Amino acid sequence: MTPRTALLSIHLGALMFGLSGIFGKLAGSAPLMITFGRGAFAVAILLLVALLLPRSGERPDWRRCLGLAAGGLLLGAHWLTFFIAVKVAGVGIATLGFASFPAFTVLLEGVLFRERTRPAEYAMVGLVCIGLLLVTPSFELASTATNGLLYGVLSGLLFALVSLLNRAVTRGIDPVQSALWQNLTIALVLLPFAGPAVTSVPPRDWLWIALLGVLCTGLAHSLFVASLKVLKARTTSVIFALEPVYGIAIAWWLFAEQPSLRMLAGGALIIVASIVTSRLKSSSPPEPGVA
Repeated sequence: MTPRTALLSIHLGALMFGLSGIFGKLAGSAPLMITFGRGAFAVAILLLVALLLPRSGERPDWRRCLGLAAGGLLLGAHWLTFFIAVKVAGVGIATLGFASFPAFTVLLEGVLFRERTRPAEYAMVGLVCIGLLLVTPSFELASTATNGLLYGVLSGLLFALVSLLNRAVTRGIDPVQSALWQNLTIALVLLPFAGPAVTSVPPRDWLWIALLGVLCTGLAHSLFVASLKVLKARTTSVIFALEPVYGIAIAWWLFAEQPSLRMLAGGALIIVASIVTSRLKSSSPPEPGVA
């Protein structure tokens, strides 16, 4: 893969991740069913990718499988809360709430890994908080916008936990194998709850759910992994910060979810903070003993 192809791949991956909220809103089914279907279709496409592509890491042992299963539970909870946010408040607010996850990552790294958090990183956390205050007009629990934003922020917290757990568990493991185990966990855990209602899901919903699993999960993850072999981490982090931009722009076009100037200002602060935080992390010196 050439650098130009890698850049195209990472942009396509960011676009596909940004489409998650769009397909989640187009599907009329409950968030639990959407989460189950996304995991099941992702397992199918990741199995195919695992068969077609050479393995780029070792197979997980049983201890790491347990860690990957725990990551799958957190990932499923992240998807579930994100789709609830989409249903409650729309794609824009849900996506911007989720985009707060770099702030949680900064705070949790200091607690879980005892890493020193620099003043600039604390400043970016504050910038995210200001952005979230601007995204919703008023913080009233009876407001759908507030409820949706809270679910979106919870989704961001869960995604930060998934990222940190993967950091501890997946080192040296083939990335496709890791994603396969986590999505398989989601599908198996939710099967008893979603299984009885599978036959009542409309065919059109299955189309959107299949696109979620195939494009927004399996293919997007594969593009992300492939591009990381060519591009620097700071380059991919900047491009992936555009995911909310793609999601909000498409939701504006499809659903007439026109963001207010206040929401755009808050979103800009969150995205800028995400980019700066990612660049600060990628430019920080490595931990002792860690390659």
